[in-house]
Amino acid sequence: MTFHRYVALGDSFTEGVGDPDPARPNGLRGWADRVAEVLAQQTDDFGYANLAIRGRKLGAIVTEQVDAALALQPDLVTIHGGGNDVLRPRVDIDALARTYDDAIARLSASGAHVVMFTIFDPGAGGIYGPMRGRMAIFNEWVREIADRHGASVVDMWRMRDIEIAGVMDTDRMHLNSSGHTHMAHAVLEAIGVEHGLDPVTVGPLPVLGRRETWAANAQWTREFLVPWVHRRLTGRSSGDTVAPKHPALSTVRPPVR
Repeated sequence: MTFHRYVALGDSFTEGVGDPDPARPNGLRGWADRVAEVLAQQTDDFGYANLAIRGRKLGAIVTEQVDAALALQPDLVTIHGGGNDVLRPRVDIDALARTYDDAIARLSASGAHVVMFTIFDPGAGGIYGPMRGRMAIFNEWVREIADRHGASVVDMWRMRDIEIAGVMDTDRMHLNSSGHTHMAHAVLEAIGVEHGLDPVTVGPLPVLGRRETWAANAQWTREFLVPWVHRRLTGRSSGDTVAPKHPALSTVRPPVR
């Protein structure tokens, strides 16, 4: 398939947090940029916009980004949302699904091909373990909504071919550069685009002793968890002062090797 106007919507996942590149807007590359770089090589009139902003919950993504995306008349839209909602202490999953369904219906009705994402499986342990059930319920809604509107799904919940810990950034919340490359590969596969990207392989992770594990967890709590909780308690977001990377359709240049 050949696409000419690609618009990426969502939160930090789509903005590219965890994949730093100082030469790019917001200092990030990310999987969506990588997808756009491949698509741009297949047509002379390709344009790419990325409206995603870190920290956004699904309601804000729909309110702030869907109309803006439709105004750009895309033929490909990727949208990721809901992850920041299910991490909150209280969330109405069914209401969240209705909001998502309405948004996907509008995007699909425009004629654009829509790509959605499930949330990764955090496993039964760790800080995300208690939320695993609500993540699974939300993911089933994503699959149902995609089926209803003919959207493609990149099913991260079912990605068992790669070690999750090996593609996560040090904040344990976002993908690292390898993870973003892996996701770009998955998106291109989902939409049936030939790409030439090599699959990502992750070597064996180091086995930490009890003292090393304690030190790593303490550092992570101090540097990432405490600031995240503080933002939640004060009603602030990491994206409060962040603007979209590419608010309008723009030309995509090949990455500097």
